[in-house]
Amino acid sequence: MHSDADTSHESLTVDVLIAGGGPCGLMLANELGQRGIRCLLVDPKPSTAFNPQANATQARTMEHFRRLGFAHEIRAEGLPPDHPSDIAYFTRFTAHELARLRLPTAAQAVASVKGLSGSWSAAELPHRVSQKYVEVVLRRHAGKWPDCDIRYGWTLDGFQDHSEGEHPIQATVRCVSTGESKSVHARYLVGADGPRSPVRQSLGIGWGGSSGVKRQFMGGTMFAAYIRSPAFYETILHDRAWMYVAVNAQRRGFIATVDGCGEFAFHAAVKDGEDAESWTADDARRIFAEVMGCEIPIEVLSVGTWMAGHALVAQRFQQGHVFIAGDAAHLFTPTGGLGYNTAVEDAVNLGWKLASVMRGQAPPALLASYEQERKPLAERNTAYARQFADSVGLLVAPPQLDEDSLAGAAERRRVGDYLDRHVRLEFNIPGVTFGGRYDASPLIVHDGTLVPPDAANNYTPTACPGGRPPHAWLADGRSLFDTFHMEWTLLQLGADECDGLASDVQAFLDAANALTMDLRVVPHVAPELRALYEAPLILIRPDQIVAWRGHDARDAAAVLAQASGRLVSGQSRSAVA
Repeated sequence: MHSDADTSHESLTVDVLIAGGGPCGLMLANELGQRGIRCLLVDPKPSTAFNPQANATQARTMEHFRRLGFAHEIRAEGLPPDHPSDIAYFTRFTAHELARLRLPTAAQAVASVKGLSGSWSAAELPHRVSQKYVEVVLRRHAGKWPDCDIRYGWTLDGFQDHSEGEHPIQATVRCVSTGESKSVHARYLVGADGPRSPVRQSLGIGWGGSSGVKRQFMGGTMFAAYIRSPAFYETILHDRAWMYVAVNAQRRGFIATVDGCGEFAFHAAVKDGEDAESWTADDARRIFAEVMGCEIPIEVLSVGTWMAGHALVAQRFQQGHVFIAGDAAHLFTPTGGLGYNTAVEDAVNLGWKLASVMRGQAPPALLASYEQERKPLAERNTAYARQFADSVGLLVAPPQLDEDSLAGAAERRRVGDYLDRHVRLEFNIPGVTFGGRYDASPLIVHDGTLVPPDAANNYTPTACPGGRPPHAWLADGRSLFDTFHMEWTLLQLGADECDGLASDVQAFLDAANALTMDLRVVPHVAPELRALYEAPLILIRPDQIVAWRGHDARDAAAVLAQASGRLVSGQSRSAVA
């Protein structure tokens, strides 16, 4: 790997230029690096994120971190292993508790995950960890790959897509501290450069969706402060939580625990007529005291503002040899914590496809499936986030909530009952986490079965092609997902079928060899797996999506050609088993 301090003057030639070193860009660098694809990542920040930013890593994202081999490192970051990860609601942090969802600690999540079934049958459970810690782990692993050149303190100054040639992207990157510029020749450019994405703006790609939604909370300008206050734990009398939410008529706000030792990400609603852009550390202390219910010593590490009320998706995710991903492609109100997790899956989806094309294993037309698959998911997920924001943000907090009176107690019961329902709506979301599907994708070979309904708070495991494979724990303690190949997997399920499927399996291997696909057969004889998948043969993509399932190999060549993007007509076919 080139070091961040590399200042040689020659131009750089890479396969993929990545603009943006947040979770999306770093995850893409990991996906490409493990496949031997040369990539250069630039980000104008001096290093990974200082501010906490996103604070919830969903279970599906943790499964992808597990696939890359470092989920355990992510789970060791953030809260101490025995720190509660509850979400709790109060009138003020030091006053009346209104509702609470109790959730497992990091240690309990590891201990309990193998005993869960149904909606929460998973290789990993969610983890409450600040993005600032996640980025450090992602960067460390991306930096291990010889083909990954990670350069913080460098910015993309401009680019042109010349449409033709081996390296049609001609770009200039500049060292922020020295002003030194380098020319970069790349086959593809990925703009993972945030909500104001210069890459997206250079392409003239506009937003679709809704913006500017006003709510009492999570709609309009929000004030953010990164604070340190060990006194917080000494002052509140309630059980510890991961997130504390204040609901009152004066100032709505919340804090998310960053390290479990006194660092917090604090966010508060800004009222009409207030100029939060000019607020200082002293203002942060004042606003925090309103939400806290008293003044306590706090150290203000940073302040800023951001806009809630967005549910935006870019009109296009690709133009020529340029792609956009993450916040550059979709903007969320952060209820449900879906923005960062959607961004990681963008990178997972795009990574194997770019590698397939650059290895000569698929035509460039395969890359059109990135937008075809990810844009509908972005629209789905932004809609869910908006639903959660409406649920909490449109709740009116009456003045009586703070009163020590019969009227106040009645209001607290009413609002508490509402929040008890809301917290489960927003934070118990296996359907959102696991239920995303690519049913309209030309790469999916449908088998004519019906898909379970998409519901935020319930997930029905199904091997119906187009979605996440059903999960199971094996008798030896491994996750079924741990047995999947890094690239293509053909599951061969059931003891009775194994002998009779030998010729079918060989037909798939022969077809894969002809298509230069890296396919591995993974047999499992447990009858419960055969019953779970409802077929003896299942094709799993590199991003752990079911591409096809069936009972024989009569269409093996056509199935593999479609799933891997060799069929470029854009029309999906159906192969009913």
